[in-house]
Order: sequence, then structure tokens, then C-alpha cells
Amino acid sequence: MTADRREQATLVALLRTRPEGMTWPDIMADVVATGNASDLWARTRPATLLEVPGEGDPIEQATSDIATWVAADLMFTTVLDPSYPARLRGIHEAPPVLFARGELRQHDVAVSVVGSRKASERGLDMAAAIAREVVKLDVTVASGLAEGIDAAAHRSALDSGGRTVAVIGTGINKYYPAVNRSLQDEIASRGAVLSQFWPDAPPQKHTFLMRNATMSGYGIATIVVEAGETSGARAQARMAVGHGRPVILTDLVVANNQWARELVRRPGVSVAGSLREVVAMVGELRDKPTDVEEVVRRLISA
Repeated sequence: MTADRREQATLVALLRTRPEGMTWPDIMADVVATGNASDLWARTRPATLLEVPGEGDPIEQATSDIATWVAADLMFTTVLDPSYPARLRGIHEAPPVLFARGELRQHDVAVSVVGSRKASERGLDMAAAIAREVVKLDVTVASGLAEGIDAAAHRSALDSGGRTVAVIGTGINKYYPAVNRSLQDEIASRGAVLSQFWPDAPPQKHTFLMRNATMSGYGIATIVVEAGETSGARAQARMAVGHGRPVILTDLVVANNQWARELVRRPGVSVAGSLREVVAMVGELRDKPTDVEEVVRRLISA
């Protein structure tokens, strides 16, 4: 076993066994601080003379599972690996492991285009237009593969010949929602599908909020096209503010939601009144990621 594969297997074993009741964020923080998983394993799992009957070695089991995943054409990376998306490391909720189908880029320049599952025609048209213009800037469109705004953004990016990344709330072997199965496969063949969950994990309410945090961390900004008071896009916008990432709200979402009007008061959050404004903001953030309010000030004074 190579040293890198040993570290991957040790991290998987730690996440599964959670020694001393550690949470995944606890484990993540420790291995990032030390730069390896073996130290934590040695500190929390002292060697014993005799194995417990009926219990296999967690590292050996993890090694076998990783080999199975790789044989199934899954890309598997951990926060300890060079292939892990660099920008994602910068958030507290960064997932310790990622599974991918497609091309995983370490330095992908992406913006999240997100919104309601039950979107209006205007919202769907706006999502498609934003995605179409964003990929012209050689920027990746990231979204969550949900129905509505997400699917419209993914579809438009693909149809425009651009790159799109789907960050999903299930294991990578699952298709959810089922209606987007063919879209998910197309994204995997022409962009990338990412999951932070074990490959066969089912959809659960909390996994989609975790997915939103990952989307925020993956991109240079979050664009909320249209979203209701209980939308996951609303949650992602708030997470992005906490991550120090710019948030761009369309005038549509601000006009229809109290949460959006309140969020506008927060640093790094601005309203785009037109497609031109969205594209201009993304273009400047691509060239030199900065506070979106500074971008808006420069656009107004130009």
C-alpha cells in the first residue's frame, strides 16, 4: 500500500469509527492541523495485543473499499490529497472526503447558480441566461441538480458548451431526483458530479444543507436567482456570507422575500437588477476575487 493510500484509508477508518466520540469536524480539524490521519489514529486507537473477535481491522476494510470505489471508476479524494479542490479547504464545513464522476479540478473557478425547485418561468429563463453568459467567461456553473433553477442552470451551461458541476445531496451512486438521471449522467461525462457522502447514501434532509455549504465553499460566489422563504438557496446564501464569499441576489428574489431584503444589509451581499450586472460582477470576481460591494461601486462609477 502506498503512503497516500494508507492515509486515505486511515482517514476513512477514523470517520467510520469516530474514536473517543469525535465528530467529523473534530476529525477534519485534527488531520488538517497535523497534515496526516495516522497521528490521530495512533493517539486514539492504541495497539492491542489481541484483536476483538468478529471485528475486522478498520484500516484494512477501508483500503478494500477504496479499491472497490476506484475499480468502479469513481474518483476518491480526501482533504489531505493534492487533488482536493483548493478553494473548498477554506470553509469550516469542508468535507473530509469527496467522490467524483467526471473531471475534478483542483483550481476550478466556479460560481453557484441556485434557487427554487418550484420556479417561475421568469426564474427559469433568468437561470438559463445567467448560466449561458457565465460559461462565456470561462467560469464553471455549479449547482445542486435539483429540479427548477438548478436543472435550468446545468442544462443551459451544457447547451452553451460550458462546464458545469453538480454537487449532490446523496451518495454518488444515487440519482435524486430521478427525473434528472440523464442530466446527472451528462454532467458526469462533460463536467463533474461531486458528493461528500458514502457512495450509496440515501437522500436525507440534513444532507442537502451540507451540500449547500459545500457548494458555497467550492465557488467564488453564490448567485440566488429565485427562492422562497424556506428554500435551500436561502440557507446557502447565509452560509456564503459566513464563509466570506460574495452573494449576488437578483432583483426577483429580493422583491419576493423578506429574508433576501434583510440579507442585503450584510457585507458582501448585493442586488443585480439585470443580466448585464450579474455578468459584470462575475467577470470582475473571476479576474480578482474581492468583495462584491466593491465591484458594484466600480460598476456604478464607470
